[in-house]
Amino acid sequence: MQKAVNLFGLMAFLWGSLTVYAGTSMSEYQVKALFLLNFVKYVDWPAEAMPGATTPIIIGILGQDNFDDNLTHAVEGKSINGREIIIKHLSAGEDPSGCAILFISSSENSRLGEILSKTGTLPILTVGESESFLGKGGIINFTLKEGKIHLEINLNVAQKVKLQISSKLLSVADAVKE
Repeated sequence: MQKAVNLFGLMAFLWGSLTVYAGTSMSEYQVKALFLLNFVKYVDWPAEAMPGATTPIIIGILGQDNFDDNLTHAVEGKSINGREIIIKHLSAGEDPSGCAILFISSSENSRLGEILSKTGTLPILTVGESESFLGKGGIINFTLKEGKIHLEINLNVAQKVKLQISSKLLSVADAVKE
């Protein structure tokens, strides 16, 4: 019963964005791109993270970009509460402090601990795609099970960096670490 509720919640969560791809089979990174875009709607950042009313929402990509143009197309022409959404590719060692969301590619697994220690207490929603991501201090991890994208959330780390994750997003996660 819980999985049926989660599936329904996931469908509702992605509904607005899925209409763009109606009638097509979506790739893993198309789905991940839509999740990243929708995370902006279901996470609240502290006021100091985006001080001005028009401060853009920056989604940083660290490591190999497997999104191709899927993430760029997903955010193209979109804004949330009057804030433009910008995609920024970060190089190794670049300061992620201006990012609202930081997607850390699996290509960075060997440096994951170092990267997550740099985000430390910054109000950045860290998102990854490796088994050790939550254990090393990441907030949301994508997993692939039976050909479908699933979410794991580390609520402790989110609270530590003063991010509030909506119960709607928590309800679609397979695992919530508290």
